[in-house]
Amino acid sequence: MDMKLELVAVPVSDVDRAKAFYTDNVGFNADHDHQVTDELRFVQLTPPGSACSIAIGTGIVNAPPGSVKGLQLVVADIEAAHRQLSEGGVAVSDIDDLPWGRFVYFTDPDGNAWALQQIPPRG
Repeated sequence: MDMKLELVAVPVSDVDRAKAFYTDNVGFNADHDHQVTDELRFVQLTPPGSACSIAIGTGIVNAPPGSVKGLQLVVADIEAAHRQLSEGGVAVSDIDDLPWGRFVYFTDPDGNAWALQQIPPRG
């Protein structure tokens, strides 16, 4: 049986600010934005080329804003990713070269922490 991770809830304090950050600054696609009820707003955002999306909104998850750490995206070219994020206004770390990959780190406006990894060639 296949099991596919396709949606991760990310708690934020200001849905519109977070949506703008992820779409305008980071480059995610805005797939859905639905105000279901006064207590429930569902916003789905997807990184380009990803099969997994994030969900932000109100009434989505019962966790403090900024409490998600360790989200990771894989990229083919860490220098290009660093440049794109920097040019998009994202405060990114320097490139961290490690034996298991090259990384760049950033947080969203609430402090949810992300890493971008360029996987080293196999073999």
